[in-house]
Amino acid sequence: MADVRAAILGTGRAYPEGILTNADLERMVETSDEWITSRTGIKERHRASESEYTSMFAVEASRQAIERARIDPIDLGLVICATVSPDQILPSTGCLIQAELGANRAAAFDLAAACSGFLYGLTLADMMIRTGQTRYALVIGAEVLSRYVDFTDRSTCILFGDGAGAAVLGPAEGDRGILSTKIYSDGRYAEQLYSPGGGTRVKPTAETLAQGMHYFKMKGNELFKMAVRSMADVSTEVLNEAGYKPEDVKLFIPHQANQRITDAVASRLNVDSSIVYSNIAYHGNTSSASVPIALDECIEKGKVSEGDLVLLASFGGGVTWGGALIKW
Repeated sequence: MADVRAAILGTGRAYPEGILTNADLERMVETSDEWITSRTGIKERHRASESEYTSMFAVEASRQAIERARIDPIDLGLVICATVSPDQILPSTGCLIQAELGANRAAAFDLAAACSGFLYGLTLADMMIRTGQTRYALVIGAEVLSRYVDFTDRSTCILFGDGAGAAVLGPAEGDRGILSTKIYSDGRYAEQLYSPGGGTRVKPTAETLAQGMHYFKMKGNELFKMAVRSMADVSTEVLNEAGYKPEDVKLFIPHQANQRITDAVASRLNVDSSIVYSNIAYHGNTSSASVPIALDECIEKGKVSEGDLVLLASFGGGVTWGGALIKW
């Protein structure tokens, strides 16, 4: 198994039936559909009910991916759940998902890299398969971000949605598979997007909850510039490493954070808008679930064919960013 290239064998997605529209938000906070749409491109986002939680959507998406990969859950050697909204602190949501799936031989854990989480997980799974540590791996991005949104803060409550996407990886056939991945972080910019409370530094108390310290805080203008630059640069890097140019790409799936960010990254890479996929209007920013949900939608819609070059890029709190180039 040494140095075997990994490929995505199956994908899946799941999200709540509940939908929060811009019209709904107009009744909750001082905003408007025009204001939200013009600044973000978002029209609606899925929102979990009080009885729904992260692993529910992760398990549903995973079952789809496993079925489409035509493997048995017991064959999985690795389960990575990328999330910043786990079911609980202990045990990991990855272990809860593993139990639900019956993947009892798999190592399972959570990975916290915010919106870059799926590409971090993809990179780790690729390395494990390449080096023979495992044959089949399940990588999930799953979030219920609505639990951490302050619905009195119009700068953040308009952005985030709930859902999950999953992919099964295994040994590639022929020249297909993951050609290059890169992941990065820079913790000096942690407070551009963060949640100050709820951990061991600011423990959850009635007082900190009343102050909303567990909610997301964001510096949008600073994040915008860094996100555009980082996603464009890492995309160029994975293309160069694999010996390709932007014009060779058939499908580009960036993290769905903001339509203006997506447009700016595409412009910086000089790729045609026709190959850039966007679903932010209907999902909002689902953090680590963003890229795998979009990838599964593209497969379902026939936007990717055998032999196509697929470029993925992400940027998130931490700050973190990553890219991957895949030959389908």
